[in-house]
Amino acid sequence: MLIKRKSIELAESSRRPASAPAAASKTKSAARKPKFAPVTLSEQDGVRYLHFGTEWVQGAMRIRKPDWPELEYAQQMMAWMLFIEQPRAIAQLGLGAATLTKFCYRQFPQALVTAVELNPSVIAICSSMFKLPSDDEHLQVLEMDAMDFVLDDANHDAFDILQCDLYDATARGPVLDTPEFYQACNACLAEGGIMTVNLFGDHPSFKKNIKAMRFAFDTVICLPEVHEGNVVALCFKNKPDLDSERLAARAAQIVAATKLPAKSWVKGLQAALAADKR
Repeated sequence: MLIKRKSIELAESSRRPASAPAAASKTKSAARKPKFAPVTLSEQDGVRYLHFGTEWVQGAMRIRKPDWPELEYAQQMMAWMLFIEQPRAIAQLGLGAATLTKFCYRQFPQALVTAVELNPSVIAICSSMFKLPSDDEHLQVLEMDAMDFVLDDANHDAFDILQCDLYDATARGPVLDTPEFYQACNACLAEGGIMTVNLFGDHPSFKKNIKAMRFAFDTVICLPEVHEGNVVALCFKNKPDLDSERLAARAAQIVAATKLPAKSWVKGLQAALAADKR
């Protein structure tokens, strides 16, 4: 589906009031004292999985290919590559098994990659069990609330890419899903920036998130569902160039350089556009 913001008035009506500065939000989130589910692991057929004390998979790594996005939805989260070839700054909201953070760090050595994760145990286990590199001049992992991060004025207009994968132990819907959150994410994007979001298409949270996104972004396109309901949404700060020939040519470049299934992303985009026209 192709969804566009209906009006500036609707977008403005759901923005965070000017009287509620980011500093106040930081104080509030800091006072929450979050309680985290236990971080657990499993392995099968050469793949290591991250869980939060349940059967739900929060991330995966093929042990022999630690920097490869093993799960198809994680590969789809990179579909922004069809539109932006050389990002300068990338932010990952929700570290998971560090899949996207590692891939971006290796694939775009010129970019600053920032990962934001609230649970210190997730950061520790990614370092010890999922081959997350140590911080350097191109990588920083921040232990903080994603909402605080996107509300921080210092991060506004700072990123070409945001990748959002924020799930709790039940893994049935993003823990941050309000218009305020998505508008703050938009504010963090530079002109032409793109946000990808992992959603569950067969869960009530899906419609809520899409509604919030369409108020915050110029255009939202959902790729076809994969796995057990994962749907990746691409949120564009500005209207994207959806020329089919350009997309096909760019997809061929991505496949040759990375082996990511970029041609399937183009087919998914085209199917979404066709469905929107019906």
